[in-house]
Amino acid sequence: MVAMPDLRSDKADAGASLSGPSGVLPRQDIRKLVQRNMVRSASGQFVESQFQPASLDLRLGERAYRVRASFLPGPERTVEQVLAELTQDEVSLAEGAILERNCVYVVELMESLSGLPATISAFANPKSSTGRIDVFTRLIADRADAFDTVAGGYTGKLYAEISPSSFSIRVRQGSRLNQLRFRRRAGGQDEAAGFRLSDRELREVHERTPLVDGQVAIRNGLLFSILLAGDMEGEVIGYQAQRFTDVIDVDRVGGYAIDDFWTPIRARRDRRLILDPHQFYILASKEKLHIPPGFAAEMAPIDPTMGEFRVHYAGFFDPGFGVGADGAPGSRGVLEVRSHEVPFVLEDGQVVGRLAFERMAAEPDALYGQIGTSNYQGQALKLSKHFRD
Repeated sequence: MVAMPDLRSDKADAGASLSGPSGVLPRQDIRKLVQRNMVRSASGQFVESQFQPASLDLRLGERAYRVRASFLPGPERTVEQVLAELTQDEVSLAEGAILERNCVYVVELMESLSGLPATISAFANPKSSTGRIDVFTRLIADRADAFDTVAGGYTGKLYAEISPSSFSIRVRQGSRLNQLRFRRRAGGQDEAAGFRLSDRELREVHERTPLVDGQVAIRNGLLFSILLAGDMEGEVIGYQAQRFTDVIDVDRVGGYAIDDFWTPIRARRDRRLILDPHQFYILASKEKLHIPPGFAAEMAPIDPTMGEFRVHYAGFFDPGFGVGADGAPGSRGVLEVRSHEVPFVLEDGQVVGRLAFERMAAEPDALYGQIGTSNYQGQALKLSKHFRD
């Protein structure tokens, strides 16, 4: 891990304006927040690979608190005040520690915010690799009444709530489980108007730059379906998490054999899959996707009337994701699937979710696939980076 220079020392860039059009901030504008000391690090430094095309990776601090239950502090309290009531145990992450499955932990992050402009808010999501090993992670801010959101003007610490579900995990100070996007609202814009593209705008984008490789389906966002049919019967079309496995070190890339943690799911003649309640699956979208450079996308929650199951835990799609030959859509969406209380039948081609698109405030100076941490460009069905292909 190589620390990047202290960006706040660059006086010319630090004087650059943070005003501009509405939209998700690209990484060059996130750097400006760092340069102005609005995004701070407990170590005083950031790592170059933290800067994604449209987000900033967040790092775990030195101590984890095991708590009795998940919580929100509410408008009158800080996270630290609630932790004083709910903490059962403290775990040092300085040398690494195991976070047990089915337990809830809260970790103060190395990054904090100071004097964020009122026109710039933030929102978080787990990293792709976090969701694919079934680790439930949410951001908590002081005096917050919602997870994963930070209001404009915020000054204070940031925390990660972490609850491993299928596998126990090993983490350490500096491990990265979630990421933060920043959204700018231009002066005069009604915050209630929202930032997401309308269906009409999304169709216009698709006509200019195809978002999927087949026929597009747009309704409150870009709809996508499930792939359960292989080119031949018996082809692997998904994986189900095993229940009793070893620990996964979240910082160990390519260190684990698939068969030690996952049971392959093979294509059936009837092109169906029955989800077992509370079991975790990795599946893929039928569509190949592409996120054009001027846009960011987020996987939105499924309408509960479409089925009692969840298809994502990590939802950010960066500008440039999925670009294939001649700019055509070239990457499938990998889905983290869990049925809730009852078994549920999925059929090949069934709509299971949607992508909501937002404009970038500016195109990033580097797209997904052009930076060293683009682990999933060109993916088909793919487990997290921790497993050997």
